[in-house]
Amino acid sequence: MALDEGEVPVGAVVVLGGRVLGRGHNQVEATRDPTAHAEIIALGAACRAVEVPRLTGATLYATMEPCPMCAGAIVQARVARLVYACADPRAGYCGSLGNIADDPRLNHRVAVSSGVMAEQASALLAAFFEALRARGRT
Repeated sequence: MALDEGEVPVGAVVVLGGRVLGRGHNQVEATRDPTAHAEIIALGAACRAVEVPRLTGATLYATMEPCPMCAGAIVQARVARLVYACADPRAGYCGSLGNIADDPRLNHRVAVSSGVMAEQASALLAAFFEALRARGRT
């Protein structure tokens, strides 16, 4: 995953039947698009790969807990399972601030596994933000 300078190192992949259908990384700064999150990009690529807007049976793997927008898109895409590394206590909506993935009011629920490789993902993110601060770009 090659990142543009200033891009937060958050990535996502969508897998179905052992095949990677879509992948994405955060591109908000490069595209000046607030919806260009890793999960949204990966979901879009996966749906284009299978030529349908539903990813029934798929698993989405992400570096960080999805925000409300991404969690909603994961539910709308009918992803079966979400696996993420580190929690996002400021914006995460799959356990931290709320849980769209398991909201009984919605028509689909997503099984969530968290903390997978959390230390490595947290270290990567911490190093990125430390370097950003050192360059005076916070």
